[in-house]
Amino acid sequence: MKKSTGLLAVMALAAGMGLQAQTNEWVIQTKKLGAEIQPTMYGLFFEDINYAADGGLYAELVKNRSFEFPQSLMGWKSFGKVSVRDDGPFERNPHYVRLAYAGHPHKHTGLDNEGFFGIGVEKGKEYRFSVWARIPDGGKAGKIRVELINPSSMGERQAFAKANLTIDSKEWKKYQVILKSDVTDAKSVLRIFLDSPQTVDLEHISLFPTDTWKGHENGLRKDLAQALADLKPGVFRFPGGCIVEGTDLATRYDWKKSVGAVENRPLNENRWQYTFQHRFYPDYYQSYGLGFYEFFQLSEEIGAEPLPVLSCGLACQFQNPDAEAHVPVGELEGYIQDALDLIEFANGDTDTQWGKLRAEMGHPAPFNLKFIGIGNEQWGKEYPEHLEPFVAAIRKAHPEIKIVGSSGPDSEGKQFDYLWPEMKRLKADLVDEHFYRPESWFLSQGARYDNYDRKGPKVFAGEYACHGKGKKWNHYHASLLEAAFMTGLERNADIVHMATYAPLFAHVEGWQWRPDMIWYDNLNSVRTVSYYVQQLYATYKGTHVLPLMMDKKPVTGAEGQNGLFASAVYDKAKDEYIIKVANTSDKLQSLQMTFAGMKKQQSFSQGKCIKLTATDMDKDNTLDNPSAIVPHESEVEVGAQSLNVEIEPNTFAVYVLKK
Repeated sequence: MKKSTGLLAVMALAAGMGLQAQTNEWVIQTKKLGAEIQPTMYGLFFEDINYAADGGLYAELVKNRSFEFPQSLMGWKSFGKVSVRDDGPFERNPHYVRLAYAGHPHKHTGLDNEGFFGIGVEKGKEYRFSVWARIPDGGKAGKIRVELINPSSMGERQAFAKANLTIDSKEWKKYQVILKSDVTDAKSVLRIFLDSPQTVDLEHISLFPTDTWKGHENGLRKDLAQALADLKPGVFRFPGGCIVEGTDLATRYDWKKSVGAVENRPLNENRWQYTFQHRFYPDYYQSYGLGFYEFFQLSEEIGAEPLPVLSCGLACQFQNPDAEAHVPVGELEGYIQDALDLIEFANGDTDTQWGKLRAEMGHPAPFNLKFIGIGNEQWGKEYPEHLEPFVAAIRKAHPEIKIVGSSGPDSEGKQFDYLWPEMKRLKADLVDEHFYRPESWFLSQGARYDNYDRKGPKVFAGEYACHGKGKKWNHYHASLLEAAFMTGLERNADIVHMATYAPLFAHVEGWQWRPDMIWYDNLNSVRTVSYYVQQLYATYKGTHVLPLMMDKKPVTGAEGQNGLFASAVYDKAKDEYIIKVANTSDKLQSLQMTFAGMKKQQSFSQGKCIKLTATDMDKDNTLDNPSAIVPHESEVEVGAQSLNVEIEPNTFAVYVLKK
């Protein structure tokens, strides 16, 4: 009996010791500031995938508003006498509809538009309906009735908002009216009745909430744009990655088609329309309503440096292995001129061709463009051969512009090893690295940039996300490992100048790729844990790196470091020390931090900790529970020149200490 009791006591003691935190002694050197952290360090990458533009950030609620889809009435249901014509007022959008009298007072002519997975409206909110219209035969005015309806309503009427418009001109003219919704409905339909015997032509039928981001008429969805601003980004890369290349060159993103009057911006086939047969959306096109002017404007309004990326004359190499699909190097003049003209559009005086257009669109002042990307994930000798004439032309005309090249689609390997020396040879200013990798990769990459060549181009970690092995969806553990990996970006801020998670947006009914940073339906949005990781890094990025060592080694998750990753920075403007720690282990860890080099009379006056933690590693925030895992702030007790804390298992923490 005594022997059993003693054994139980030993087992209890062992269990208790197992619960005790392991001690990790760190030294942060404060005497000499390290590398300066660039204002562009943490930012955003936008690509029109997962209905990120039309149906997402771009607030237009009408699908196929100019009838330019290959199936002219895709997104519409017509009734009565409706015909599609192609001699309209806009050169690049020639199609329009003609509504004619149905021939009987109890028959009706008109159109229904389904929107993007329905039309989302909110009770008490106002929506601006606009249309270009005319009475082709002249004479007496024509009328249309515009309604927002719930086709499955059990009420006496389907319509819950309606207004009348009188079309009074034989010439094309823009008309508009405000609809106020009496209900909240994520799946409403826009209905248009011909309400007179007179024939009416309609073109560019549009519906926007009046309450867009910053009130712009051709505006952005307010909650999604606000989420971008709240991230405090330093750089904004657009208009995408693979869509810059196009499935073929004819469908690459052409910035010149995305500017000027919105009614005359032509339709473009989205690179992602045909890519995934298992998640196929045959109505996925780009209206170009969200174009380069709007991207530059948004960059300015959220305080981020714009980073446009242009085609280098190579179509997507995954989809086009044959050389005939690409522009020969000797025929790149038009593509190179596009790059030079873009710089003029962004920065040129108002008496230049493209600077004048920018001014006419509402922004006489330059956008102060500093960076330009040429090419996306190209590889092989073809890419540097295509990039070289761009570099020569841009350097000659605009030596002030920094050029971003690419290391291809992989984070290591044959193409990566080939392209980096080529980017150095061409003297690219930054090299765009992409890595969508599993947990094991992120856990092994804490010291990735420690031994990079400091004399060559800088690094732009342009697309990255942890893709869980066997669970490629948003979940907490993947976000935690991203946070761990980012300590290595921060510690190497002398070589890493930019970093952007990808992709940014996804509609819950229209996604083709995940994980993604921000999810939404027609009325609501949710910020994932990956979003909050990015936000914490951007909010507390500091101004200078500080060496943080454990046994004279950086804390990179290496063997013997108990699954810990860490970085330290100083914020010169706020006189604060900031330490970021990711505990990727399943054990409580004790951290004893000594701040060496502080003057004797200096001490910490206060400290706080912002933590992300969860018990279920496979969960994330959802539309139904958007605050399931969010940062929580608390005070921490500080020593005069030290900090002793415990960090829970599987936790990311930011410690902010005020002198």
